[in-house]
Amino acid sequence: MQVSVRFFGPVREATGSKELQVRLDAGARLADLRALLAADHPIFVDLGDRLRASVNLEVAADTTVLADGDEIAFLPPVSGGSGDPPRGASDDLSRRCWISDQPLDVGAVTNRVLGPDAGGLVTFLGAVRNQARGREIEHLEYEAYPDMAEREMERIADEAAEKWPGARVAVAHRTGHLAIGDLAVVVAAAAPHRAEAFAAARYTIDTLKERVPIWKKEVATDGAYWVDDHA
Repeated sequence: MQVSVRFFGPVREATGSKELQVRLDAGARLADLRALLAADHPIFVDLGDRLRASVNLEVAADTTVLADGDEIAFLPPVSGGSGDPPRGASDDLSRRCWISDQPLDVGAVTNRVLGPDAGGLVTFLGAVRNQARGREIEHLEYEAYPDMAEREMERIADEAAEKWPGARVAVAHRTGHLAIGDLAVVVAAAAPHRAEAFAAARYTIDTLKERVPIWKKEVATDGAYWVDDHA
């Protein structure tokens, strides 16, 4: 059987490939694929258990049995943080979360959560700063697994609504080259009362940084490096 394997961030750079087609024996597990790739690419060993994997956009255990045509992605540790939403999303107000390579428009995000029942509206804006980890930053580069990232952000928005009934959350995250001062992420949360709106916004950005497959590369005056500490 044949599967499609996608790489992102530091794994993409280390392997020199964005995507590979790999042939496996029938009944092969995700662990077998991981071992096969690790034989040629030391980064799989270096990252160890921190290198998660997904099968068809869902995070999967190494015991998962693969099938012909599966799409597997290897997901290095993430560090989360769009203009008008891409691909016509600005006209679809039912779409709450998206990835874009265009500059962010805060209003396009807040419009997703406004309503007559919203007594509190909170926005969180994540911008590119000029210093990090004691280094002078020149710019950032963000990379994402878009389909999986948008699906996971939608789940986080649903979780916030369950934790704080009446809350609504929308998120947009940018990818590509970001200059100092550019917005990397916008979170908008609305709720009947301000306490719930603040809590939903805080939960969303904190959880996004932990779970959503978006990777940040800091390009500093003394070199470039991928960030995996959720900074």
